[in-house]
Amino acid sequence: MLFFLTVIFACQLAGELLVVALGLPVPGPVAGMVLLFAGLVIRRGIPDDLARVGDGLLSNLSLLFVPAGVGVMLHIALIGEQAVAISVALVVSTLATVAVTALAMRLLGRGSGGGEG
Repeated sequence: MLFFLTVIFACQLAGELLVVALGLPVPGPVAGMVLLFAGLVIRRGIPDDLARVGDGLLSNLSLLFVPAGVGVMLHIALIGEQAVAISVALVVSTLATVAVTALAMRLLGRGSGGGEG
């Protein structure tokens, strides 16, 4: 299992290096996830030990929100000053996400033959 935890962290590091080297406008961990996903697609499957490591990380994911919560409490006055802008950004980004997801489902559903058409 330590091997697969190392693989996950190596993909994150590779993503960080790729983003810095190429100046990409995405976070390094996202690029690392793409690299890990590409490796799993090439391998054509997820090893059982990698799935267990991933499940272990996901089961403790809530711990990663503690620093974000502390940051929110630290800057609550600034958040209060910018409440309208933050609210508009949240609503607009949520609507954009729903629209893009609906469009993707519509495009991907055309070839399956299971949709209404």
